[in-house]
Amino acid sequence: MWKSAIEDAVEKTRNNIDRFGELFPHVSMKGRYELNDNNDWTDGFWSGLLWLCYEYSNDSVFKEKAKQTVESFQNRLNENIVLEHHDIGFLYSLSSKAQWLIEKDEAARELTLQAADKLLGRWREKGQYLQAWGPKYDEKEGGRIIIDCLLNLPILYWASEQTGELKYSNIAVTQTEKSRRYLVRGDDSSYHTFFFNQETGEPIGGATHQGYTNGSTWTRGQAWGIYGFALSYHYTKKSAYLETAKRMAKYFIQHLPDDYVSYWDFNAPVDENTPRDSSAAAIAACGLLEIINHLNEGDLERTYFEDAVQKMMQSLVENYSTIYEKDAEGLLNHGSYHVLGNLAIDDYMIWGDYFYLEALMRLEKNHRGYWYE
Repeated sequence: MWKSAIEDAVEKTRNNIDRFGELFPHVSMKGRYELNDNNDWTDGFWSGLLWLCYEYSNDSVFKEKAKQTVESFQNRLNENIVLEHHDIGFLYSLSSKAQWLIEKDEAARELTLQAADKLLGRWREKGQYLQAWGPKYDEKEGGRIIIDCLLNLPILYWASEQTGELKYSNIAVTQTEKSRRYLVRGDDSSYHTFFFNQETGEPIGGATHQGYTNGSTWTRGQAWGIYGFALSYHYTKKSAYLETAKRMAKYFIQHLPDDYVSYWDFNAPVDENTPRDSSAAAIAACGLLEIINHLNEGDLERTYFEDAVQKMMQSLVENYSTIYEKDAEGLLNHGSYHVLGNLAIDDYMIWGDYFYLEALMRLEKNHRGYWYE
């Protein structure tokens, strides 16, 4: 099953190279991807898809297109285009860092280190956190962290490994600790976002931006937490991070519906019209597979997570993928971007496509994505 799903994804991505041209897919409306000029937070996922397809197929058409996207990311950094956010790790881990991991291209390595420095520029010394969105001292956004940042931290851990400079990993660890303390609740659910006093660093409170309510659990946020803490464990070997990833994973699994693919928020009222978020399930599956890598064969927790990820991925392939839709642009149906904001509900999400293929590659090829060496 995994092999045929990967081959379908590779063929669809091949078709999209001509469809998208020099542009980058973001989210879709009615089955057609909205495209941009590499100015959104999601553009690295297209690069990551191309690199995964190249590694599976060894077809140079994917490599050449992926390298073109890296050139675009170099221009983006040079021109400082829309980088007032922490998603620099999403952008450059899956583009230039992926190129470094695959080809050992020195220019790609240097670009990724420049991107890590750019992310360090979002460190707020007074508050001791990486500011998620907006410029420094922004009245609304200046004190905000969000759970998505955990997937941006690997670029900092990697930069420390590459340079020997602890400033990168020290900030990544501080951000991970702060996220663990303030974004993860006592029942192992999570806040999407948390605010701090910009001058003193004092905690103000948890909230949401894309979830159902401030106190609900946005499923994609929970998935970011599962995978993010597992990746921080990979780099640091701090046992608390693996334990947090496992606890968040159990919460996610225990709150899934019968088909093992999450609704958009675990606390949203459910009826026949409640949107799913297949992208959250794909992210969580990658996180589960990373957790499994750190557990011993025969371990009861490992068996539990293996069973869950098999059911999640089987459901994604059979019930949510476009494997039976030859001309589809996306790989996963029924993703949701921002339900209450009425943005891209029940359609393709480029990050959903990326994490879906990464999870398939993990299952079929023991691939590890582009988050670490």
